[in-house]
Amino acid sequence: MDFWSIAAQASLLIVGFVMLIKGADWFVDGASMIAKKFGIPQIVIGLTIVAFGTSAPEAAISITSAVKESAGLAIGNVLGSNVLNIFLILGLCALFTPLAVKKSTLYIEIPFVIVISSVLMILGVIGKQLGWIDGLILWLFFIAFFVYLIILSKKDKSAIADLQESEKEIDQEEAKHQKKSIEIAKMLGKLAVGIALVILGSQAIVNGAQTIASGFGMSESLIGLTIVAFGTSLPELVTSMTAARKGEADLAIGNIVGSNIFNILFVLGTSSLISSIAYDTNWITGFMIDNIMAIVVAVVLFLCILLTKEKKLKRAGGITMLVMYAGYFAWIVAKDFIW
Repeated sequence: MDFWSIAAQASLLIVGFVMLIKGADWFVDGASMIAKKFGIPQIVIGLTIVAFGTSAPEAAISITSAVKESAGLAIGNVLGSNVLNIFLILGLCALFTPLAVKKSTLYIEIPFVIVISSVLMILGVIGKQLGWIDGLILWLFFIAFFVYLIILSKKDKSAIADLQESEKEIDQEEAKHQKKSIEIAKMLGKLAVGIALVILGSQAIVNGAQTIASGFGMSESLIGLTIVAFGTSLPELVTSMTAARKGEADLAIGNIVGSNIFNILFVLGTSSLISSIAYDTNWITGFMIDNIMAIVVAVVLFLCILLTKEKKLKRAGGITMLVMYAGYFAWIVAKDFIW
């Protein structure tokens, strides 16, 4: 790869970063505005709209890879992203501000990530691939998760009824100057433009980084676990960092946990329904260690929060996760060049 090719791909990366950062900022603003306007708890927004939107790059990459029978990218992308999401993204967020976690997230959603990550490994080990039956099983879990979200939304709506009432007078005053339909259109527009920039920016970054990495002879599995995983996790990184900076802790945590759930159940579930994906069970060159790490990260997150008095993800927990990610990253790079 010559100098000008590298320069062109590097420029693509820079453009992608600019689009990503601005898009994430608008996306968080739009999601927060919708949550406030309609009385939807921010944790629910984080676990659904934001999580689904920021998982779109993983979905695009993995589904396309499944169709092209590129298991290294399809599965490696999801497992790599899930490990990176918790260890790197939440680790970085915790360095800047303690992240408060709701009871439902700590005792239900995080353990749910542990369960479905384990289910994924069991399905892969049993069949040596993810076929349509496995995809159906993952989708059943996905449907169950949505039912849970509906219940959670109804429960939390009643809890914030007083807040809605206190803001009623402000809303009535605003209505005199601007129609509600225009306000809603503005919110949705900001949300749509934000997610469009996030997706396009992340795709630009992935394409540029992948081309550069391929030019240096990296394997498909390593690219999936590192470059592609990092690129497709950039929306989660920027969105969570932005949410944490703005004091929207529920959105930051919910975004990551929800994204990991979507990655396994929706992304791999849908990919498996479209085309069977080979699951390499080799402990060195396959996905076993990576799948186990996807389970470990959720367990570590759970313990880092549970063992604090305030039930928050603090700086010590963030440092622990960053150190563990550094070790994992060194392993996946080393195994690619050694084996």
